[in-house]
Amino acid sequence: MQERVKQNYPFTHREISKKEAIEIFQKRNEPYKIEIINDLPGETVTMYRHGNWEDLCRGPHVKSTGEVKAFKLLKVAGAYWRGKEENPQLQRIYGVAFPTQVELDEYLARLEEAAKRDHRRLGKDLDLFSSMEEMGAGLILWHPKGGRIRSAIENYWREEHAKRGYELLFTPHIARLDLWKQSGHWDFYRQNMYAPMTIDDVEYELKPMNCPFHIQIFKTRLRSYREFPLRWAELGTVYRYERSGVLHGLMRVRGFTQDDAHIFCRLDQLEQEISDVLQFCLHVLSAFGFSDYEIFLSTKPEKRVGSDEAWEAATTALEKALKKSGLPYQVDPGEGVFYGPKIDIKIKDSLKRSWQ
Repeated sequence: MQERVKQNYPFTHREISKKEAIEIFQKRNEPYKIEIINDLPGETVTMYRHGNWEDLCRGPHVKSTGEVKAFKLLKVAGAYWRGKEENPQLQRIYGVAFPTQVELDEYLARLEEAAKRDHRRLGKDLDLFSSMEEMGAGLILWHPKGGRIRSAIENYWREEHAKRGYELLFTPHIARLDLWKQSGHWDFYRQNMYAPMTIDDVEYELKPMNCPFHIQIFKTRLRSYREFPLRWAELGTVYRYERSGVLHGLMRVRGFTQDDAHIFCRLDQLEQEISDVLQFCLHVLSAFGFSDYEIFLSTKPEKRVGSDEAWEAATTALEKALKKSGLPYQVDPGEGVFYGPKIDIKIKDSLKRSWQ
């Protein structure tokens, strides 16, 4: 790599037919590249070259290898091809590059600090929690000391919600599959749901979200407009199928308890309720020491339910609340969920990585 940087080879690209690209990689005996090419849309692909090396790449690149001023290879690890356990395991090489050595050194220093704070190591060293293959990947066991910390957090959560007029709900972990079909989860979120189970000839599903349960409670009787807003909260334990390649300590798991609330209100109350929720979120983040975050307004995705008018009204209400707050935010086009637009708050960790 250092030799190629010294040579200052220019990066050039060309567009060729998929047929020609497949022939190139057949000669090089690279079946994975051929598989990628076959899955790409269109009839052409782009190839990038520097020196005597050419490869399949979408690009773009810096102008030449000489612009790569400071880099370091960090580690190697096994990874299943395309993240699927049934595929062959390959070796993945991790590396970073920065415009200057100073920036690289700063990053490596942050890596060291992050290692000291790695919650996976701390969880084991302090006997807080564990996860093991015998239980199943991504499923967490809370030990007594971890349970003590979790109880303190949950007690704080209940107190703060009570101050703001929320009432607590408790809902089951499973429901008939028909409910998830009615809610749209089965059509739009099935890839992240576990397989149904059959009980008394009826199919049931582990809940990936709490929304349908709260709506079912709302529907148990006729409501008066005078009752609104109704603020209902739950520490709801949900189960989602995450691919093994993305599981990460307590950050990406398959079973977790989430701070979940649903607010039923009149249209004239909507903007104020959104504003209050936004301030509530930031208050809780601040209480736990999170001050570095980015805010995004995630708008209408391609696959969705509901009318365009309803989407427009909901997006406008979110946007008004953000503007009223005075907080800086960015629009994230098409990143809303299938049932509505959302405000995403992405916090930064000690490595400046974003977590939603």
